[in-house]
Amino acid sequence: MTETAMSPVHSKQHGTPVLSARNVVKHFPVHSGGVLRRRIGEIHAVCDVSFDIYPHETLGLVGESGCGKSTTARVVLNLQPATGGTVEFEGKDLGELSSKEMRRLRRSLQIVFQDPYASLDPRLPVNEIVAEPLRIHGLYENGGKDRVRELLKTVGLRPEHGNRFPHEFSGGQRQRIGIARALALEPKLLVLDEPVSALDVSIQAGVLNLLQDLQAELGLSYLFVSHDLSVVRHIADRIAVMYLGKIVETAPAEELFQNAAHPYTQALISAIPVPDPRKERSRQRIVITGDVPSPANPPSGCRFRTRCPKFANQLTDAQREKCKNEEPQLVDRGQGHPSACHYAESLQLI
Repeated sequence: MTETAMSPVHSKQHGTPVLSARNVVKHFPVHSGGVLRRRIGEIHAVCDVSFDIYPHETLGLVGESGCGKSTTARVVLNLQPATGGTVEFEGKDLGELSSKEMRRLRRSLQIVFQDPYASLDPRLPVNEIVAEPLRIHGLYENGGKDRVRELLKTVGLRPEHGNRFPHEFSGGQRQRIGIARALALEPKLLVLDEPVSALDVSIQAGVLNLLQDLQAELGLSYLFVSHDLSVVRHIADRIAVMYLGKIVETAPAEELFQNAAHPYTQALISAIPVPDPRKERSRQRIVITGDVPSPANPPSGCRFRTRCPKFANQLTDAQREKCKNEEPQLVDRGQGHPSACHYAESLQLI
């Protein structure tokens, strides 16, 4: 089987990416208790992650809780410094910028948080919440009030409700307020950290449709972080699947669903319910067993091998030794897109 080296996250896009992450690493120190608080280890939250995001494109970053996707999002925004690697936005290395330069660049990089209630100041009316970025960057005095009204209308809220407080709105409306605040400075890239996971399914659809409309209207690029592959399929152009700090498979969204190659991706897809009862009963199931290993002490070789159904049931002893001792690289092994599995095999599960 031939292995073909490819770009960090497989893309058919051409031109210059708006954001490039290369070999990003983020470790958190672990200290002992007591007075001395000696350093006794590290949490390997993000390990050698690389991807590009192109203009007007949505990259979905998917994985179960604790895989490092939200930490990756914070590092991309320079809210947390990277332990290693680089993040470039429009050719500028964020790690090399001064605080003054980074402050100017933040106009182009904004985030929408998972919990709309926790991310909005309950003491401020909505008008002030949306106006806050404009005030911080000295833009409010020049038409700021009209800009706030325009933003509220853009996200589907009535400007006359701007004097209300966050607790007077529903969860979906609060998330729209968070989106309006993120749009205030006319950013080029939005990081969406689980933006609909706290919402009812019916409300999720409205927010996702709003995000798609805003992208088409304003030319935005998105990094969409989620644990829900079915949601990401609805909005993403490309998907990167993370497990225990590493990207294990990347592909255009529909290609990933029709041609999943990594056992972890296959397990995530097989867990998505199918509306047709006959198809649901007859479809193949890929079941993961066991708990996620500690990121302070990840397994040698392939990180997924301790939970991998293929490792447990389908491989020979010699093949298992390779999984234990040799870390699989993120390359194309004949499936048309990169996956980090020595024995990748395409399956259609949905």
